[in-house]
Amino acid sequence: MDFKQAAQLGNYLSKDYAKDFFRLLVNYQDISASEAASRLGLHIRTAQDFLEAMEKLGILAKEEVYEKKRPYFRYRLLTKHIRMDIDLSKIEQRQTPATLARRIREKSKARASFSMARGGEYISQVSLRTGKGRDQKERKISLTRPQGIFLYHLPFPNAEPLSIMEIMKKAEIAEGLVPEIFDIVEVLETNDALEVSK
Repeated sequence: MDFKQAAQLGNYLSKDYAKDFFRLLVNYQDISASEAASRLGLHIRTAQDFLEAMEKLGILAKEEVYEKKRPYFRYRLLTKHIRMDIDLSKIEQRQTPATLARRIREKSKARASFSMARGGEYISQVSLRTGKGRDQKERKISLTRPQGIFLYHLPFPNAEPLSIMEIMKKAEIAEGLVPEIFDIVEVLETNDALEVSK
């Protein structure tokens, strides 16, 4: 199950009528949207949406049947156990050696400002400005200590760019923290605050 499916399932399971709906599905051989709606006091569209969502998630099966030449669907439960299993490794940010070899430095006249921590040994926060004039907005990002130390060692706009790995070594940041560092690099790059060269 991916995040989108899990979110959809979670959304429907959080409905006030979800438990009662599943009680019907467990106890009835099969049911139509109109039968479920009338039994639960729901709008037929609400019942239809619920049943269709559960069918798409593989929890229900649907069968088209005819009554007086008019087709409609009946739904039956495929399983009495619903498991939400999300593989978080699929969203892990993996970097290749080429990615870590990219050379970066702070961009000249970037719309970002760096706030030093009290001790002055690392950056505690980055403020990113977007928009123009009255539509200008500021987004403040609080940094983890490793991210702050990394950005403290980020070359200035007039300095020679360094690779991400070189900056990490200079800042004495463990290689295991690469995903965390790369995340803030990606944010700054997306917001045009970094100059990147290969």
